[in-house]
Amino acid sequence: MTTFTKLEEQETPVISVHSERRISKINPNIYAGFTEHMGRCIYGGIYDPGNPLSDENGFRKDVLEALKDLDIPVVRYPGGNFCATYHWLDGVGPKDQRPSRPELAWLGTETNQFGTDEFMQWCKVLGTEPYLCFNFGTGTLDEALAWVEYCNGTGNTYYANLRRKNGHEEPYNVKYWALGNETWGPWQVEQMTKEAYAHKALQWAKALKLLDPTLILILCGQDGTATWDYYTLKHCLLPAHSALSTSSVPLIDMHSIHLYTCSSSHLPNATAPLAAERAIEITSSLIDLARIENNVPPSQPRPTICFDEWNVWDPIRAEGSKGAEESYTLSDALAVAVWLNVFIRKSRDLGMACIAQSVNVISPLMTTEEGITKQTTWWPLYLFSRYMRGWTVSAHVSCATYQGQTAPVWLRGAMETPWLDVSASVGEDGFVNLAVVNISDEKGIEAVVEGAKGDVKVFTVTGADVTVSNMKGSEEVSVKEGTWDGAGKYFFPKHSLTLLRWK
Repeated sequence: MTTFTKLEEQETPVISVHSERRISKINPNIYAGFTEHMGRCIYGGIYDPGNPLSDENGFRKDVLEALKDLDIPVVRYPGGNFCATYHWLDGVGPKDQRPSRPELAWLGTETNQFGTDEFMQWCKVLGTEPYLCFNFGTGTLDEALAWVEYCNGTGNTYYANLRRKNGHEEPYNVKYWALGNETWGPWQVEQMTKEAYAHKALQWAKALKLLDPTLILILCGQDGTATWDYYTLKHCLLPAHSALSTSSVPLIDMHSIHLYTCSSSHLPNATAPLAAERAIEITSSLIDLARIENNVPPSQPRPTICFDEWNVWDPIRAEGSKGAEESYTLSDALAVAVWLNVFIRKSRDLGMACIAQSVNVISPLMTTEEGITKQTTWWPLYLFSRYMRGWTVSAHVSCATYQGQTAPVWLRGAMETPWLDVSASVGEDGFVNLAVVNISDEKGIEAVVEGAKGDVKVFTVTGADVTVSNMKGSEEVSVKEGTWDGAGKYFFPKHSLTLLRWK
């Protein structure tokens, strides 16, 4: 939790960190990933058989090693919009018997050479948990139940035995399952009304929890600020019914929301992720409202928010139907850092957040046949995942604000947009971590940092200007390390992310 006081431009900024005041645990799942059958995310991204950089499974070793540095706890699969026509049975069994199908989300052909078993093996090698999304378009409840049985079944049943027949004796124990993806969108195969979706999601949830009451089911929300979110939460967040299993379990465990931000102008681009902060606040209130209206007892666990698609994405410069391969700038890296600050500040409400996507498609990591490139946006993700864990702690920021245009426009009237965007945490190791984004592209800002002490480690992400990119043959943006004695004021360079770390 970070509070804010607006100052005039001539006043001295102050950042106060109260590391002894722990606000909430930071769920490590906020550093989750996302892999979809879209563009070069799967084929030519994580899976590239025949390439000398790939292992015996066809998995790109350089991609795996890079992603391991992010310590990714969960990866979402197989989409995304792709889910709406995906039939998981097409992607299991002998590869020479798997059908190729027209792919309607991104208008390609799906060969099904990479499917459920390959994804589970890839997750095992990476050291992460799988998160699967059901087909709520052309899929059926029977198909969904069969998928859960295939992944998690331990008995002498058809789909559990099919998994064994395919060479996988032990169950995968998949916990996280999404009840569809963006089913509200006009781009979806089988777009649904909020009424139709809420009814279907509730009925599917009943059956799925009967099959496996340990599943964590994720309701398909919109952006957290829509009537869709209010309606689906109101109709699906109900008191647990003991009739569904031997122990009373809630049907819905999380509510997903999606948001992408962008602007061709730096300051609207860097402040745009603050819209996600407001969306989280509104969604959290809608969850509480649904529980109040439906008389959900306080003993029943409160659902958390699953922000399972987020990133900077300009669909004009990186069209989805053409693979959505962004060339990110320093401005985009600072926007990602603000996104991550939002997640730390709102850790009480977040159960998961999945950057979209993990490789090639609007991604911080790009591949060629010869190697990988870590984009500008890689470095804030790396620093946060490595250090911003443990507990969110109390911080207060006093500084001047950016007063110009915002994207979205409504943000200007809903949130303050300070020049210094801040979050703070304390880790299991006792280190205090302070992340500060100076969004100004014109001036550095000297601020008093109250609470810092001793030898402070400094990590800085910046570049020559906000337009520089790592996709032009040289690494213009990376992490620079240094130290500070913790006394007096610290100078935060213009257009920079700074992480200060002390004990």
